[in-house]
Amino acid sequence: MNQVIFADNALLPDGWRRNVLLGWDDQGRLTQVQANAATPPAGTAIAAGPLIPGMPNLHSHAFQRAFAGLTEYRGQAQDSFWSWRTLMYRFAARLTPGQLEAIAFGLYVEMLEAGYTAVCEFHYVHQDTDGQPYADDATMALALLRAAQRAGIGFTLLPVLYQASGFGGQSANADQRRFIRSTESVLRLLERLKPLCEGQAARLGLAPHSLRAVPPQALREALLGLDAIDATAPVHIHVAEQIQEVNACIAWSGQRPVAWLLDHAEVSQRWCLVHATHMDAGEHARAAARGAVAGLCPTTEANLGDGIFDLPAWRKAGGTWGIGSDSHICVNAAEELLMLEYSQRLATHQRSVGATEAQSHVASALTLAAVQGGAQAAGRAIGGLAVGQQADFVVLDSQHPALLELSAADMLSAHVFASHRSSAITAVWVGGRPLVAAGHHHLHQRARADFAAARKELLVL
Repeated sequence: MNQVIFADNALLPDGWRRNVLLGWDDQGRLTQVQANAATPPAGTAIAAGPLIPGMPNLHSHAFQRAFAGLTEYRGQAQDSFWSWRTLMYRFAARLTPGQLEAIAFGLYVEMLEAGYTAVCEFHYVHQDTDGQPYADDATMALALLRAAQRAGIGFTLLPVLYQASGFGGQSANADQRRFIRSTESVLRLLERLKPLCEGQAARLGLAPHSLRAVPPQALREALLGLDAIDATAPVHIHVAEQIQEVNACIAWSGQRPVAWLLDHAEVSQRWCLVHATHMDAGEHARAAARGAVAGLCPTTEANLGDGIFDLPAWRKAGGTWGIGSDSHICVNAAEELLMLEYSQRLATHQRSVGATEAQSHVASALTLAAVQGGAQAAGRAIGGLAVGQQADFVVLDSQHPALLELSAADMLSAHVFASHRSSAITAVWVGGRPLVAAGHHHLHQRARADFAAARKELLVL
């Protein structure tokens, strides 16, 4: 049985269109996207404002939301990603499965209310607090699957392979004991999780944590094993996030990280290079030619002092990109786009860097690009408002003070650049299911309470 919604204005893959009728089937797939439609049939749902595609969040460490804001002080003479990481490890060391589920559930509800309709979970807290496997090795992964299912968010689960503390296979340290697992064990975990993900309409992939954490032989074996399980599964990896990492990779291999990866792995469209902040011109050209997605996390990268991604160079090379909220210092799809654009303006001394020839409005151009790149990274049919894609969409509140009396394109611009941290989102649908109404998820209060209880437990330990 098809279901329909009518919008006066909707952002389709080729731009803004008027009088758009969307229809979808019982599986939540769009079967009709008709612009310039006649008056909708009686009983058709009417969007209360401009309708935009749901945003995939291509990089998440869910548990880190619970300590967002707790590291904003100077703990040593020069704080950096590496000093932040030490504090993160201490927090991760105490996390229980129940707390992880509560934090992730609260976060995923928060994501939906903020315009994200899908998330790629880069999951590396595998073991018990003593570093030993749980009786059920999938315990922590199952907590994340349950959280996503309860919230209703689209899900790509990326169990992480993590084996070393530095390039050249340096031994892991005690703070990393919950992350470490063998290549064989991560492949067994994927085999266990595959039918569970399929039953939940979730996607399963693999995340070699980084070149410093996965030695070359382990990387080769893991990728071969993944191909035997699912040759189309997404592969995500942290790479070239910090200058120190780049220098360490050069000292180890004589190459920059992205260049080494391109020479030693079959990087393709199924790959997401998370951050990829510090690439040179050759790396831009080669990685873009392979079709890999650059996974940008602008608010986290700013928070950690990582650096600024060179978006003009990446686009000139034909590169695809998407956005993620990573450490969740910010959970807001619009603010990620704002941070991305403003960082480019600061770096280039120009305005409207994200605009394209096809889309002169920056917010429209960035939204369409991020949706396409995020869908590719997620390995799911969530690439926008088009037939065959999932019916994931967001309705903007045309009565929000920042949006009043504007055109649809300008409303999206105001949502991204001028909503003053008060959400201009009124409704969110995932797979044709309404999950957010009047700005709130139907489980908003439960999610907040569960999240608060879990964080309180962690903070008093």
